[in-house]
Amino acid sequence: MRLTDIGQIKELFNKYGFSFTKSLGQNFLINPTVCPRIAEMGGVTREVGVLEIGTGIGVLTRELAERGKKVVALEIDRTLEPILNETLGEYDNVEVIFADVMETDLQQLIKEKFDGMDVVVCANLPYYITSPVIMKLLEERLPIKSVTVMVQLEAAERICAAMGSRNCSALTAAVSWYSKPKKLFNVKPGSFMPAPKVDSAVIRLDLYDKPPYDVEDEKLFFSVIRQSFSQRRKQLINPLSGFFNIDKSVLSSAMTENGIKPTARAEELTMEDFVKLYRIIEGLKK
Repeated sequence: MRLTDIGQIKELFNKYGFSFTKSLGQNFLINPTVCPRIAEMGGVTREVGVLEIGTGIGVLTRELAERGKKVVALEIDRTLEPILNETLGEYDNVEVIFADVMETDLQQLIKEKFDGMDVVVCANLPYYITSPVIMKLLEERLPIKSVTVMVQLEAAERICAAMGSRNCSALTAAVSWYSKPKKLFNVKPGSFMPAPKVDSAVIRLDLYDKPPYDVEDEKLFFSVIRQSFSQRRKQLINPLSGFFNIDKSVLSSAMTENGIKPTARAEELTMEDFVKLYRIIEGLKK
């Protein structure tokens, strides 16, 4: 069965009485060239275990199974179960678990299912949950090598923006702290069923063994980043002095001494600047 043939897909849907659930943001890939590229550029080989988030009808899952040692797929929509039993039935290296990724203990799952294997993540993520899923994968310090995901083009450009550039955001900084992000290729709306109203892109995040800088209090560090971007059109000193209850003149002097302009905006700062800013605020709060 060709899972990228619209006619065959509709037959499959009719056979099992499947209909799209709008709240799940389902857009299934039907472009036959996209999933092989995701699998190949995601680093899937015979020595690698793959965690997939969201199976759809199994188009990407099959490509991952053809190349990988083992695929464990998390799917929230249980109405897809009979379809997946048919489309993935020939693959003995695939296991589908019907669960919400945001409520799943991924550390435990990876330990149980991929013992001793290098693990990568591949996914066609629903747009509404892109950032929470990516941050869960990064913040939990999972034993994974990379995350290759399809996201909305606008999100891809924001996530992969260079630090200190106009497109940079709090999400950019957070992702860049844990990984090296790279945009791989764009995908047009017609590649999906149903077609979304916006372009998409595939990105890959190669995770660092440890962050590039030493930070003792990561919670405070990310709080500094979030507050810096909370009023991104304003000078940094305004949201930071207010949130951390530090006198503006004191903070201004400390920033100037450390080579950061008090008049700068968050999008102008490099990762090294944010680390400096964190250390300034950590010192002033003591």
